[in-house]
Amino acid sequence: MTPPGPLAARLYGAGGAALALVPLAMALANRSSPVLVAVAALLFLAGRLAEDAAGTARDLVAALRAAPGLAVLALLAWALASFAWTPFPAVSLRALSEFAPTLLAAFLLARLAPGRIPAFAGPLACLSLALAALIIGASLATDLRVQAWLGQRDAAFVFNRPAMTLVLLAGPVALVLWRRGRRVLAALALALAMVGALRSISGAAAMGLFAGLAMAALAAALPRRVAMGLAGLGLGLAVALAPVEGDLLERLMPEAAHARLVQSSSRARVAIARSFGAAVAADPWRGAGFGVAPRFAETPVAARIEPELRPMLAVGHPHNTFLQVWAELGLVGAVLLALALFLSLRPVVALSRPEAAAALGLAAAAAAIAFVEHNAWAAWWTASLGAAITWLREATRTRSGPA
Repeated sequence: MTPPGPLAARLYGAGGAALALVPLAMALANRSSPVLVAVAALLFLAGRLAEDAAGTARDLVAALRAAPGLAVLALLAWALASFAWTPFPAVSLRALSEFAPTLLAAFLLARLAPGRIPAFAGPLACLSLALAALIIGASLATDLRVQAWLGQRDAAFVFNRPAMTLVLLAGPVALVLWRRGRRVLAALALALAMVGALRSISGAAAMGLFAGLAMAALAAALPRRVAMGLAGLGLGLAVALAPVEGDLLERLMPEAAHARLVQSSSRARVAIARSFGAAVAADPWRGAGFGVAPRFAETPVAARIEPELRPMLAVGHPHNTFLQVWAELGLVGAVLLALALFLSLRPVVALSRPEAAAALGLAAAAAAIAFVEHNAWAAWWTASLGAAITWLREATRTRSGPA
């Protein structure tokens, strides 16, 4: 690749710094990742346009015309179509206004930054991960005094989003460092991210961490296509079983498990899943409308389910991305989501074993977190995923280390 000109190099340097600082920024302000990802995306876009505007446009169009891009566009088109029947257009529009710009920024960053992220950004990202983990651990170890000193909200759960961001970013950042011969920093990035995630009170972060490590280990040990098949099976089951998750857990989850998971509010989560699952059963085809989860208890479909299940529809979202897609966009939305997920796994077959392990580990971690946590359209989640995918794509372009 031809070295960039002075202007493009400066833009790429600033963009790489913004990307690298995402973990630290999230620890200091747990909604900050969309801002940094948007800034980084704009900087890399400006640099690419300064280098080759026509080539940049071709690259972006080609990505959208590829099978995964078409699947995502179809899902977005169906979400827009749901505005025709959503009972709360203003709520849907608010969700779209948060999700769509961040999704665009994440797409631009993941497509334009890899191959142009400066060398200093990897070590800076490792430092950012380390400081984020240190802030999480120190604040929780001192009864949130660090939070008070920083003027943050005095509650342990504010570190849940930073912890989940650490889980997403650790593997891809470590692989970039390892590829560039920085193996000590790679191990440090992984270790500190694990400590930060486990030190937090986020059960979702711990679940994502263990799922990601397990999938990465399988991908490192098994033939590529077998590992991809297992990952695809897991994603398929996550989508297919989401509407019956609550009923399955109510029947199969022992009381002792609820007692051990009291801090994770497991009983409430089961009740929430049952309520939204009943809503899916009452309107399985088209859903209630994009982004209506905050007012789902007021939707027409809510009036058609058992009265005892209705109160949990008012919690804001079902704490399961796959179930939220079912409830808001119906079977069509769920099928399009599954298609996009399956197609996103297809490029893994061409990756080296370390790259495949990192890619499938990221997919498993993200799916595990998505199955138990957060609003599907939350900007912080979209941005953090975009940053992780960007680092992963950068790792596949960095070949200075052994394959």
